[in-house]
Amino acid sequence: MPSNDARNLLQIAVPTAAAGAIAVAVSAAVAGGKGALGAAVGTVLAILFMGIGLYVLQWTAKTLPQLFQAMGLMLYVAQLLLLLIFVAVFKDTSLFNAKAFAASLVAATVVWMAAQARAHMKAKIFYIDPDPAKSEKPEKTGPKQ
Repeated sequence: MPSNDARNLLQIAVPTAAAGAIAVAVSAAVAGGKGALGAAVGTVLAILFMGIGLYVLQWTAKTLPQLFQAMGLMLYVAQLLLLLIFVAVFKDTSLFNAKAFAASLVAATVVWMAAQARAHMKAKIFYIDPDPAKSEKPEKTGPKQ
């Protein structure tokens, strides 16, 4: 993983993990141990899904740049649908508190997306690819005299 990709991942995952820790603490206070477990599972699941999605999106940008925008849209829709499926599957579980799970899953997903948008806005990415071979020779564009 290139260094700026790792830096972006760090700028995204740390706030999400911090929001997850807050969700675990609040869920533990409100719903006890099962609430804390549900919040932890929700946070880990959101970080896992979104991290895999970020990796797939970066791979697509490097290998198939013409599909980048379409892949990004499809990826976010697929992630949200998969997260919705997990909430539906675990809504009646007795392993952990389902409300804490769902709340932390949604909160971690929202924090991830906000942190990802912020990291992208802060990144210094060239939108023009300078060609060093061209810049070495000055070109005359005017008429010959």
